[in-house]
Amino acid sequence: MTVQMWGIHNDRLSHELISEGFISIGWDDVSSLASIPNDREAIKRILSVADPESKPRSISSQAGVIYRFAHVIAAQDIVVAPDKSTSTINIGVVTGDYYYDASASSHKHRRPVQWRKINVPRAVFSQAALYTLGSMLTLFQINRNTDEFLTVLNSTTDDADEIAETIDILRAPLENNDPEDEQEPEQPRATTIMRYTRDFILEVLSSRISPREFEELSAALLRAIGYQARVTQYFQDGGIDVIAHKDPLGIEPPQIKVQCKQKMSTIGSPEVNQLIGTLSNGELCLFFTLGGYSTAARSIERLQSGLRLLTGEDIVDLIIDNYDNLSEHWKRIIPLSPVLVVADETK
Repeated sequence: MTVQMWGIHNDRLSHELISEGFISIGWDDVSSLASIPNDREAIKRILSVADPESKPRSISSQAGVIYRFAHVIAAQDIVVAPDKSTSTINIGVVTGDYYYDASASSHKHRRPVQWRKINVPRAVFSQAALYTLGSMLTLFQINRNTDEFLTVLNSTTDDADEIAETIDILRAPLENNDPEDEQEPEQPRATTIMRYTRDFILEVLSSRISPREFEELSAALLRAIGYQARVTQYFQDGGIDVIAHKDPLGIEPPQIKVQCKQKMSTIGSPEVNQLIGTLSNGELCLFFTLGGYSTAARSIERLQSGLRLLTGEDIVDLIIDNYDNLSEHWKRIIPLSPVLVVADETK
């Protein structure tokens, strides 16, 4: 049997999918799909009764998703599930048949999954691979750039930076390919374009600037939101990469010490404690990184007043929200343009 690869979007559930090991779809007003014949037309009739206001094209699209979820996905198929809440990607393997969880409050239609790789930063993947995940459908088959997802799935390490290097090596021979060969056609809806923009920014931050430039950008972002900020010497900086303050001379408290790590791997508590250890009375601290933080590191943040841990997505937010206040130098490196786009709600 040929193993297929599926992409699935789920904006309703997040941590439950990982902790309980499943994927799911909505349509909670439809009873167990196990009782529905393996027939698209039968599913269309059921959907038409459940939602008589829906247009035929919408009914057909919904029926296709339900049909694939109940009858086409098979054990050993691979699922790639973007997690909107964390802006990461989870990859797993389907382990069994469809089932209906009547006790669940929502998303009762489910498939068991063994998750092999969780919380993989989006910046690990190429733009072409991320583009394949931009479908507006809840469930869709992935036919292109499958090599990247397989590489991550089969990787023997969970270190995001090491996985990214493997992906870079994998994609290197394809650099001269026609970009159209690397992309799935997709409607230019608002969330699709915004996600593409955010992925572009993350790709720039992770692979197109140096670690020193990452520190300089962190300082530029602090200046853009109203702080005075300067980058320290690159070597022997005592773990402090940027120093920021409100007053022009930097002699009035509080002073903010910033550590910058241009890495996608998870930052743990030892690195956070090292930053806290540099503080004097009244000083504050920030941590800039492209990846995320361990549970222990986040616990420290909750207990330590004056500490803020910024992820790659937080940095992207700062860039987008304060883009007009950045210098022309950074606008050339991260070229963005405001544009009106079709709203997702448009049918």
